[in-house]
Amino acid sequence: MVDGAWWPCSRNAAAELPPLIAAVDQRLGRTILRIGVYRDAWQHIPRRIPARGRQVRVGWFRHSDPRVITLVFATGEPIALLLIPPDTAAGTAEAALKLTAQDTTGLATDDILILASLPPDPAIHATSRAGTTDSPARWENEGGSVIAQKASTSDTPASAPA
Repeated sequence: MVDGAWWPCSRNAAAELPPLIAAVDQRLGRTILRIGVYRDAWQHIPRRIPARGRQVRVGWFRHSDPRVITLVFATGEPIALLLIPPDTAAGTAEAALKLTAQDTTGLATDDILILASLPPDPAIHATSRAGTTDSPARWENEGGSVIAQKASTSDTPASAPA
């Protein structure tokens, strides 16, 4: 589930994340401390971004939803934003933005994309791993574990994807 949506102009994280941080700081009055992104969805990912008297840490994952970025604040719950691909047609992107501004309680990311008629992003979809998750507490670039634990083949039966 997501709390909102974001439609960046490019996949350059160094160029796109600073304006997002400034907008969230101003509109929500909350201080972002960390941002989590799907590594293969972005180019030029900095480790830190200067923002109003602080450095915002940027973590990247390979085991998370490639269509979501996470904003972690000094206080309160993190916010998950649906990432609308930069090359999305204006009408489709606006539909997704409007939809996420409404009550999306109970809607998964896929449901929002389908309702907004937003096609899967081939640049992200080709490298994503279905069914994997990661926590903002486990940042790959800060020494967190990036290797999924292997299930013992003798103890765990193989399961088909849902």
